[in-house]
Amino acid sequence: MKKSHDILINLNRLNQKMDEYGLAGIVARAGVNYTYLSGVSYRGTLARHLDLTDSPRGTFLVWPRHGEPRIVLNAFAEGLTRRDSWVEIIDVYEGYSELPVERLAKVISDMGLADETVGFEQNFVSAADWGMLRSRLPRMRMVDSTTAMDEVRAIKTAGEVSLLKRAADILDDAYTAVLPTVRPGMRERDVHARLVAECLVQGCEFVHGILNSQRNTIPYAGESDFAFADRDAIRSDYVAYLMGYPGHQSRCAVVGKPTAEQRQQYRVVRDIYRASADQCRVGKTADEIYRNVVDRFSAAGMQYTTLLAGHSVGCWWHQQEPVIARGNLRRLEDGMVIAMEPHVNHWHIQDMFIVREEGPELLSDKFNTDELFSCG
Repeated sequence: MKKSHDILINLNRLNQKMDEYGLAGIVARAGVNYTYLSGVSYRGTLARHLDLTDSPRGTFLVWPRHGEPRIVLNAFAEGLTRRDSWVEIIDVYEGYSELPVERLAKVISDMGLADETVGFEQNFVSAADWGMLRSRLPRMRMVDSTTAMDEVRAIKTAGEVSLLKRAADILDDAYTAVLPTVRPGMRERDVHARLVAECLVQGCEFVHGILNSQRNTIPYAGESDFAFADRDAIRSDYVAYLMGYPGHQSRCAVVGKPTAEQRQQYRVVRDIYRASADQCRVGKTADEIYRNVVDRFSAAGMQYTTLLAGHSVGCWWHQQEPVIARGNLRRLEDGMVIAMEPHVNHWHIQDMFIVREEGPELLSDKFNTDELFSCG
């Protein structure tokens, strides 16, 4: 691999998990694993091709337990990948004329893995590609490596934490710049556009999020022509990706001066949120943390019905394992980064925390959530 690049992969854990699962190699096709192992953050059309399992311009990365990794891609993705990836060996196929999986089969064989146990993302690789690989490489033992890679990515390296922090700071700077300017009559899409633009100008590749007035109650129907009114509560939930790594925070605000009732409602949820975040400790299961959230809201006279209360974050896709949800017995480990977001209705606070032996450490610390933010 290129020594000129800072390699973000948790190499020791990757080797450990490959040995534990008996893998001679891993093939990464899903965005979370391809981005993690390649160090390249695709954008625009390249990003869509990475997410479409039937793409005629799909990309693969083959990571052997011993030896150098190789990338299989088409000419459109070659330039950016050669510039940004720490992987040096790149095999280029002719998109739209040559099936990507055909070239992948050849590369696997050339790497000496045709008779070995190789891991694939069974939850992502298409049935067509799976079948093609079985027919081309009948002696290769194809197994699911989804869980193994989830476990590798869950423990962050110092380089990953640094990127997550930088992305979080950019997002909070955007909130700080935009929220004070919100006035009655402004549309949700006007505010959303400014938040996205602030993040892009500061270096993020892509941004998405939720932003709506409390009176717009349809989930995921915000960022619309709906106009804010005086004393509307604003709900937000944004993800801003920097080199593939997300800043992921939610901030509460009110257009104009909040009422005493709004301030009190916010404080109740804030206290539950902070107490719940403090449960992100080594050895706790995701299920235990979720049930603690439910109990705290119940004690405050509220029913918690949201399907999750938080989740791990990582490159390419912000919502990764462990998800803080009912029945998830995955235990938190030192070095995980968890976005905690226990919320009800429009009172949605969210921050990223690093799980440490001595307790959770706040990563997204640039925006003060002590009190409800007043716009204007």
